[in-house]
Amino acid sequence: MSGSPPPSPIPAATEKKIKVLIVDDIPETRENLRKLLFFESDIEVIGAATDGHEGVQMAKELAPDVVLMDINMPGMDGIAASEMITRSSPYTQIIIMSVQSESDYLRRSMLAGAREFLTKPFSGAELVNSIHKVYQLVENQRDRLPQPGAPTGFTGTLAPPESEETTGKIVSIFSPKGGVGCSTLAVNLAIAVHKIASAKVAVVDGSLQFGDISVLLNERSPATIADLAPHAEELDLELINSVLVSHNSGIKALLAPPKPEMADLVTPTAMTEILERLRQLF
Repeated sequence: MSGSPPPSPIPAATEKKIKVLIVDDIPETRENLRKLLFFESDIEVIGAATDGHEGVQMAKELAPDVVLMDINMPGMDGIAASEMITRSSPYTQIIIMSVQSESDYLRRSMLAGAREFLTKPFSGAELVNSIHKVYQLVENQRDRLPQPGAPTGFTGTLAPPESEETTGKIVSIFSPKGGVGCSTLAVNLAIAVHKIASAKVAVVDGSLQFGDISVLLNERSPATIADLAPHAEELDLELINSVLVSHNSGIKALLAPPKPEMADLVTPTAMTEILERLRQLF
């Protein structure tokens, strides 16, 4: 009808924000981090701690999704604080920040429970991308928890056990000498098996220090096998799928760590668990 006011727009659903805690002993750094994240609509800084002890306490009280942790602080340093937060708040993901870029710092940080390592100075885009990456791990972990009210006992009927033949096969391509084309052969074989046999195929880059399958496939991923290794004992198929890269040939790939020093994170036990889980998918 003429003269009637236009209908009011339907308000958008409230977007869940990523809760971030900053732990750094330098006031200027804390303020700069706040400014870098201020205009990110899906990120909220919920607190800032001035040292490791305060960071551990605030992590318990505020339950952040992500902690931005400086590594060099008086008293309790970032590595010790990360270990304590990982034990007390397993669903809080930690990003270590440091002016030190040596491999030993990276390795110690990852072993303490950190999921990312940013070398100062870093850009706002690098910071935001890292927060989004580790937050996805939080969501994957929480999705695996039983929902409130969900039945925890047996309520259905027993299904027949799966045949061993339903699990995938592992084909290893190895050479004691580098530069002979193992990666090229592995990728071509994976694509050929997928095309000829119409089979689900994943190629795993086992060259953890100098893997080049990402180059051959022209693919990049924010997550690699190094992100699965710390969860080796509690892997589920959903988490593995979130890390696998889908290639346009139809195969999937589990890429090597982006830095050689991260290879130590993938222990033989972790690699075995990952391969066994992959056999259930392919």
